[in-house]
Amino acid sequence: MYIPVNEIHKHFKAETPNMSNITHKQDQWSPYHDNSGTVLAIGIPGAVIVAGDTRLSNGYNILTRDATKLSQLTDKCILATAGQYADFIALRKFLQQRLQLYEFQNEVQASTQTVAHLLSRELYSRRFFPYYTFNLLAGLDENNHGVVYGYDAIGSYDQMTYGVQGSGQELVVAVLDNQLKGYNKINKTIPQTQQEILDIILDCFSCAAERDIHTGDNVEILIITPTGTQRIIKPLRKD
Repeated sequence: MYIPVNEIHKHFKAETPNMSNITHKQDQWSPYHDNSGTVLAIGIPGAVIVAGDTRLSNGYNILTRDATKLSQLTDKCILATAGQYADFIALRKFLQQRLQLYEFQNEVQASTQTVAHLLSRELYSRRFFPYYTFNLLAGLDENNHGVVYGYDAIGSYDQMTYGVQGSGQELVVAVLDNQLKGYNKINKTIPQTQQEILDIILDCFSCAAERDIHTGDNVEILIITPTGTQRIIKPLRKD
């Protein structure tokens, strides 16, 4: 039996999809929110200096102007984190519990290298649903020299002299490359003293606050030396 071609096309013609049922990407719920901010760490002989701004943002909204992004885990080790603040709190709580258990079992605080490895393992264990955090771990090594570890989202890490994470990273890292490594620097003198490093950190955060709306209000600085920890707060622009 002969069937006309146009009848076949009518029979198999697909219905036009109803666009009203399609959910737009911006309407979908996401478990991740970038609260931004900038953290920085520099290791020098005999000390490590860690800094972070105190502004907590969500888009164009400022949630608080007094949120610390630094957490001292041991007497010689500090975690500095930008990104989602809720994940930072969860990660900090986990590390504090594990380090407290370590100290109870071994009757000694974990070394900076041990804490760095612990943080790497925890980030990797969450690789299928990662912490939305951008982490730096800074502290003193066995010779009381400052060391900095930088991490990616799933726990890969590297030891470095200095590191920057967060929304102001691109603005700050070029300044540190120039000042601390001498890249494209006319005067090749490298800062050596703690006060010179502090002045560079303050300049970096002041510059970042001028260009990055998620960095500002105050910069919190922690300085760890073999004798203890010093905390400094300096103001940044508020708008």
